[in-house]
Amino acid sequence: MKIVILFGSPNPNGSTGILADEFTKGAQAKGHQVERIDVCHANIHPCIGCIKCGYEGPCVQKDDVEMIRQKLLQCDMVVFATPLYYYGMSAQLKMVVDRFCAYNSSLNHRHLKSALLTVAWNADDWTFDALTAHYRTLVRYINFEDKGIVLGYGCGSPSMTKRSDYPEQAYKLGFRL
Repeated sequence: MKIVILFGSPNPNGSTGILADEFTKGAQAKGHQVERIDVCHANIHPCIGCIKCGYEGPCVQKDDVEMIRQKLLQCDMVVFATPLYYYGMSAQLKMVVDRFCAYNSSLNHRHLKSALLTVAWNADDWTFDALTAHYRTLVRYINFEDKGIVLGYGCGSPSMTKRSDYPEQAYKLGFRL
């Protein structure tokens, strides 16, 4: 299986990176191909709402979203990896998701598998409610098949994350595929 991780953390060595790395190790141990796209350091612009794409492209903006589009339309699974920023995904990852508009139909027809890897400093039981609701809505709308979610409560620093069981959960999620 070809897996694309949309990596939405501006810090590649942070807690989100730890989960993404462990997921990758687990998936690769089962023979899957994994590619990580660093959306935070890519040339991506927000959707301008012009709808010139007709929901099936091409987008009038010429940036790295076309490369992401090609990768997603050729893979079997997409993984959303993001730190929790004010109870949602990072703005950089949200820009990519918003730009799905330009290839919505093609993406919908792919029936991709998907997963969510996320971390937060906060450890309250409601911490991830808004993000998981958004992810589940996205899964339903774009016809993804959710394969799992890792919610890293209390992962405010890499050392906190490494001491938790969330890296192992991410590894197991990748390995179960």
